[in-house]
Amino acid sequence: MAGFDQTPTIILRLIHLPPRILYAVGLGPWIGNLILLLTTTGRKSGRQRVTPLQYEEIDGRIYLAAARGQKADWIRNILADPKVEVRIKNRRFSGTAEPVTDVKRIADFLEVRLRRHPSMIGMMFRAEGLHSAPDRKTLEQYAANRTLVVISPGDHIVR
Repeated sequence: MAGFDQTPTIILRLIHLPPRILYAVGLGPWIGNLILLLTTTGRKSGRQRVTPLQYEEIDGRIYLAAARGQKADWIRNILADPKVEVRIKNRRFSGTAEPVTDVKRIADFLEVRLRRHPSMIGMMFRAEGLHSAPDRKTLEQYAANRTLVVISPGDHIVR
């Protein structure tokens, strides 16, 4: 399966522009139910890196899935420094990111996403060559090459 992990970096950077622009012009509340802005510290440059990502909030924690797994720059940045900043709608807060590679936890997360967003996640699964509502065994096989990040919120940031 090719999927998102084979997408060229330049395409991914172009895809990230519209959500960043919408947040920049004050429309974060419009897209914030689905997309947040994650700020990590660049592992090589030390500069702040902002990545728009789909998320789920579960029990007060933020869950992010990396379609490119450990190849994603934002994941590699988190592995080097787990301190992050999150912007959801008009909220900003710091947090600590925990990468998760446990197949069962990732499959649990995928089940939540599929239950909350059946059309969107079903399309994502079909794009990856899966059935739009895969069974648990298939989800666990799919999860084997993915990384999940769980962010525990810290301080509220006011800007």
